[in-house]
Amino acid sequence: MKHGAGLARAAAVIAVLVLVAGALLMAGSGMAYRAGLLPLGTAFDTLRYGVFTAMGAGVLGIVILLVAGWGRRIGSALTGALVAVGAAAMLAVPYGHWQQAQRVPPIHDITTDMRDPPAFVALVEARERAPNAVDYPGEDTARQQREAYPDIGPLRLRAPLSTVREAVVEEVHAQGWELAAVSGERIEATATTRWFGFRDDVVIRLREENDSVRVDMRSASRVGRSDVGANAARIRAYLDALERRVAVTD
Repeated sequence: MKHGAGLARAAAVIAVLVLVAGALLMAGSGMAYRAGLLPLGTAFDTLRYGVFTAMGAGVLGIVILLVAGWGRRIGSALTGALVAVGAAAMLAVPYGHWQQAQRVPPIHDITTDMRDPPAFVALVEARERAPNAVDYPGEDTARQQREAYPDIGPLRLRAPLSTVREAVVEEVHAQGWELAAVSGERIEATATTRWFGFRDDVVIRLREENDSVRVDMRSASRVGRSDVGANAARIRAYLDALERRVAVTD
């Protein structure tokens, strides 16, 4: 009886250690890439190992819960349950990203104007050092964008150009982006993602049209074939916030 209890406790401790190892691998992959300690491919491999480790911890936790619960070893059963729940919580984020990746096309350059995309100027040098192109990829990307994000389009604001420009810059700061340039009717900035610190570049173009200002926007990732929908989400969120900001200003 005591021997069985000892095995259950040991298994519970191992499950906790495996869960911690998975958490360290998953969290550390992004941190190490941001710090320049790992190249992107190795960082993704580390993340993948962390996911597999967390899955193993979750399975082990469920087994411990069932076996220890059957043997009325409450402490070990509770530990197994906590490990299983912790593993599920850890895996929710990468699983959500994986699901999103299956729903969206493998593109990384999104714009509200596919016929005449806003061009990067101040950020050209930074983008030339990155794997992804400076210029808009072309019709194939536009076609995939139209199919996946039919709602992405320009914003028209009934306000003076100077008011809109000021609101655009204010909202760039509010989003926490790094402002690169404000030049006439073009504003450029860089957004940094939280986990891996990916740098995505944004250019916003303003054009007066009759009694309104047309706002076009382009958001493009520097690395990666697919942005998993991040650039489209960024454009939606920014233009919605900008519209509210201009409405309050008026």
